[in-house]
Amino acid sequence: MNLALMNLCSIYIHAHVENCTTCHGEDLIVTPFAQILASLRSVRNNLLSLTNVPASNKSRRPAQSSSGRAGNAGGVQLAQGDEAYTRLATDTIEELDWCLDQLDTIQTHRSVSDMASLKFKRMLNKELSHFSESSRSGNQISEYICSTFLDKQQEFDLPSLRVEENTEHVTAPISQPYRSRSPRGPPMSQISGVKRPLSHTNSFTGERLPTFGVETPNENELGTLLGELDMWGIEIFKIGELSCNRPLTCVAYTIFQSRELLTSLMIPPKTFLNFMTTLEDHYVKDNPFHNSLHAADVTQSTNVLLNTPALEGVFTPLEVGGALFAACIHDVDHPGLTNQFLVNSSSELALMYNDESVLENHHLAVAFKLLQNQGCDIFCNMQKKQRQTLRKMVIDIVLSTDMSKHMSLLADLKTMVETKKVAGSGVLLLDNYTDRIQVLENLVHCADLSNPTKPLSLYKRWVALLMEEFFLQGDKERESGMDISPMCDRHNATIEKSQVGFIDYIVHPLWETWADLVHPDAQDILDTLEENRDYYQSMIPPSPPPSAADDMPQDEKIRFQVTLEESDQENLAELEECDESESRADAGSTTTTGTTATSAAGSGSAGGGKPSGSQNQAQHGGM
Repeated sequence: MNLALMNLCSIYIHAHVENCTTCHGEDLIVTPFAQILASLRSVRNNLLSLTNVPASNKSRRPAQSSSGRAGNAGGVQLAQGDEAYTRLATDTIEELDWCLDQLDTIQTHRSVSDMASLKFKRMLNKELSHFSESSRSGNQISEYICSTFLDKQQEFDLPSLRVEENTEHVTAPISQPYRSRSPRGPPMSQISGVKRPLSHTNSFTGERLPTFGVETPNENELGTLLGELDMWGIEIFKIGELSCNRPLTCVAYTIFQSRELLTSLMIPPKTFLNFMTTLEDHYVKDNPFHNSLHAADVTQSTNVLLNTPALEGVFTPLEVGGALFAACIHDVDHPGLTNQFLVNSSSELALMYNDESVLENHHLAVAFKLLQNQGCDIFCNMQKKQRQTLRKMVIDIVLSTDMSKHMSLLADLKTMVETKKVAGSGVLLLDNYTDRIQVLENLVHCADLSNPTKPLSLYKRWVALLMEEFFLQGDKERESGMDISPMCDRHNATIEKSQVGFIDYIVHPLWETWADLVHPDAQDILDTLEENRDYYQSMIPPSPPPSAADDMPQDEKIRFQVTLEESDQENLAELEECDESESRADAGSTTTTGTTATSAAGSGSAGGGKPSGSQNQAQHGGM
């Protein structure tokens, strides 16, 4: 499986690209709104050349090469009747017709990011359909990606992922509480998981606080490692050992100190340590993966991403503190089970949060409740308006760590980046809350999905821990007579192939979009990601004979569909017709790069192919 084939947006290659009058080495434009905007700019540039009318600078910026448009962007005057004049005129009419077609089919109630999200989901669906047909393991991995990274609306409306259900088998709710370590059952009005104030909450009674926030006999060694907190891929497991299993407290304390956030946000150091130790105690230590070490890793990764030169001076101390605080709390009191498990078992949390981002809502509730503990309110000196703003930011960021929101989050970021590039000078102006929080949400989301971008030795350890947590859930499901979730059956999971699919479909598109935002700052991270992907690809056992997939029982095959809202169904036939027509066109052209690109993403906002005379070109074909 070639990485270029898997990157969803690298497949936006039009059959008639050779007809472009010029080919720019600029980034590919794939989101629907940005495509329309770029096309209209191309039309404007062409009209200037065709009519020889001087450009007005009052209401329009000068044409930007970053729009990646073919045409006569150079402003060369053409004589009527010349071949170049006729060709440009024809291309301009085609371009304008395409824009009008897209505008005719755009639903006015749908945001531009929703259009991009829908398009990306259709693209992912097509790739997963092919992948699931390749083998039994491909089927399982596709089911895992579909159930984890597509939001509830898409998942709920899917026909049963198995063709036939055993109607006699009814999944029984889990008889035990979902957290085996806590048999309590508090009233629904109370936040479960919050313990009574701990004895150490006010234990820092002396004037001197620990240098790194934790008492440890390994202070010098710990200090050496914490001195590398601004580096990608530090030895976080070693930090966990040297901090006496307090990695989150020492990492957060050191970062907040080094950034002078304790001063700028008026946080008393002792109060900060009181809160952090209490917070860390509410991470479930028995979880193989979702414990305080993972929270420390995400917090440290967030810190590095905030340091990227492209974002220097962009965010205020309140925003930086909010993003780091969100990273610290984002998995507190995680039970080591997935949202879908909690929903399927009718757990108390699923009932409380109406099946919507169950864990993420719970993490937020626990964290903000812990702030009410005596001596733990780290925001006590903030003005009311600041506190409200920070709370809103933290809620938005943590809710965005729900993996089912991944495609929407990615589409939002891609739309914002491309639209700003096409419409302006290429400089990203984050001049409103929506844009700023969008970047911070994606930043923490990247940090949460950063394990595959770390040095291979670290990545392999994280994979082993995550798979063990999945397997423990699968064991619970087996014991309770539930269907075992994808990738949770320790008897038939294919770890190596699952990591390749995870990188190809989820991680690489996300990180490539982030790299586009902060170019060229994240190139080293992308390089490591691709090296790790190649390693796991090389470790995949030889495939069984081709007949193995054909012999797969029919009820174990998956027919993936991206389900649409009712309003989208009206356009579905048109979307598929456009995709099919473009696929036929693409079949007539060849790609000489050594990889075959599918045409699943060759559509515009309504699925239509781009006019040949103004095709966007890809410098590097990733999303």
